[in-house]
Amino acid sequence: MCHVLNHLVQQSAPAEGPGRRHLLKTLGAATAAGALLPLAATGPATAAARRHRTRLVLLGTAGGPAWLDGGRCGVSSAVVYGDRVYLVDLGHGAMHRLVQSGLGAGDGLGSALTPVRGIFLTHLHSDHVADWPALFATGPANIVGRGAEPIHVFGPGDRGVLPAVFPPGAPAPAVFNPERPTPGLTAMTGYLGQAFATDFNGRARESGFTRPDDLFSVHDIDLGGVWSVDPAGKPPRLESPLRVWEDGDVRVTATLVDHAPTAPAFAFRFDTPDGSVVFSGDTRVSANLIELARDADVLVHEVIDPRFVDQLAAALPASQREAMREHLLTSHTTIDQVGRDVAEPAGVRQLVLNHLVPATNPARRWKAAQKGYSGKLVVGEDLLTLGVGRG
Repeated sequence: MCHVLNHLVQQSAPAEGPGRRHLLKTLGAATAAGALLPLAATGPATAAARRHRTRLVLLGTAGGPAWLDGGRCGVSSAVVYGDRVYLVDLGHGAMHRLVQSGLGAGDGLGSALTPVRGIFLTHLHSDHVADWPALFATGPANIVGRGAEPIHVFGPGDRGVLPAVFPPGAPAPAVFNPERPTPGLTAMTGYLGQAFATDFNGRARESGFTRPDDLFSVHDIDLGGVWSVDPAGKPPRLESPLRVWEDGDVRVTATLVDHAPTAPAFAFRFDTPDGSVVFSGDTRVSANLIELARDADVLVHEVIDPRFVDQLAAALPASQREAMREHLLTSHTTIDQVGRDVAEPAGVRQLVLNHLVPATNPARRWKAAQKGYSGKLVVGEDLLTLGVGRG
């Protein structure tokens, strides 16, 4: 989904006219039906979960870069272990939801990032990293009470080759930043230093502002000897997970998932003494992911509704319709697949649906993912907290 919704609004019909009106009506249909979620997930379940030493907090649960529902922010999650916080993806509104979650000190002085130990980005599509520039630029103002230890940030490196044009045979578009068209996380962050230079230099001279480079230690996940990404972006089958980081009792591993042609794309697993939480990132059904999630306590998995895909495709010109539909359904996991074909064979105890496309679907539609899955299904909501292990 990642980049196509805005493209569809812009390209599928003229600026005015019935085609554009039909598409906008389609995108807003669920909102009109009253599907907006409350601002925060509350109630006995969330209150009880907060007593757990290890917990999952869904910060934002919407998939794709288009804002369809003001009740859901872009995809972002937190794993909490005691007083440590680890963030996974930083979609639209992640920083806002982090403050709302209360995971920081809440002292009114700027401490939202004080407990954050690590940040993990599954891939570099905009809906997963949109708040990274904001968090990078303002991070030093949001760490009151923190020591000198940096926040470690992990994500994809430079893929080294442009993805294939889809559909095959379509004209190649103009290339952005042709000198370095596929920067990874560290290079991307270097560009942020250039973009915010006026602010950073001014604050350093005016008030001794801490440099973001001193706060964030940024790492490209090394795929040397594992995979040289090709234009198709189809990852190899891995024999074992990739070691990413150990922070005391918290161990983070990863695998390559299939979000072709976007690559590399990662899933992450967090293991603590209390249990395990796995994040799929964006992917179709993936054997690598099933192995990474084997016997996990919680699997947080993306999901797309094929009915919505059909509605979008119907709004396109006939020449684009089937190619776009195929692309969306072959790079994501559908409602019918996620429980039956991923969570069940992995043996996970709890499946949490996240990165919901469309964000406006009513919960009853997502609950169809229970079919073929014998564990507990949870439809994600912004700020929902779930305990891992015993409280």
